[in-house]
Amino acid sequence: MSLPPNAPSKSSLNASPVVELRQYTLKPGRRDTLIDIFDGHLIDGQEAAGMTIIGQFRDLDRPDMFVWLRGFEGMEARKNALTAFYEGPVWAAWRDAANATMISSDDVLLLKPAWPGAGFQLTGSQRTAVPAYEKPSEDNRLSDSVVIKIHHLRPGAEADFASRFETDAIPTLAEFGARPLAAFVTEHAENSFPRLPVRSGENVFISVTAFDSADVHDGVEAALAAAPAWQALLSSLARPTETLRLSPTSQSLLGQ
Repeated sequence: MSLPPNAPSKSSLNASPVVELRQYTLKPGRRDTLIDIFDGHLIDGQEAAGMTIIGQFRDLDRPDMFVWLRGFEGMEARKNALTAFYEGPVWAAWRDAANATMISSDDVLLLKPAWPGAGFQLTGSQRTAVPAYEKPSEDNRLSDSVVIKIHHLRPGAEADFASRFETDAIPTLAEFGARPLAAFVTEHAENSFPRLPVRSGENVFISVTAFDSADVHDGVEAALAAAPAWQALLSSLARPTETLRLSPTSQSLLGQ
């Protein structure tokens, strides 16, 4: 899988074998407040506790959704890192302000790389200085953005879907100028930090792709729609694919 060179500022932040995809429903008009808190105060504390904050985004189609990804070195490491952070001083200081922006924070998928090397390659990436004020995108154009697709699979279909995605989809993505960032399947291990729930009973394949423009995205979608093998694979899904069109915040390691 072709992965981008733009991934954290610390060379030790490499591909994570366990990743959470988190989608938060926020109170109307509060997304930028949460982003200011998150990017300005919560990233360093989480990474100091032993996790990697991979990317955080505004959802272009849902103005009150905040989407983010964080990674761990394993399920036991996840338990230890989350315990350290949520029982530590940074979360204690900012918990009430962050929670005041939220309606729900329980839409969480627990994931692992779909094949060896399919996780995020983050070595060499870096964050810019936190701006005093981050001006949000004024429209929902797909430019310099990230698209996450959640494909809902039938039980036991992960290996076949991953293989066919690698064979049929990735070459098309690259041919039309998209940048495949990572691919994941559900991590079925027991939730090692039950204080934070995850979606149970899920069986998904997730692709994460960066696009430089809406034209690139449209070209890829048209090419895949014209590929019989790919369309046949999609027709076997348990339910329709979810598409998240995302704009990275200034402190996201993806999509910059």
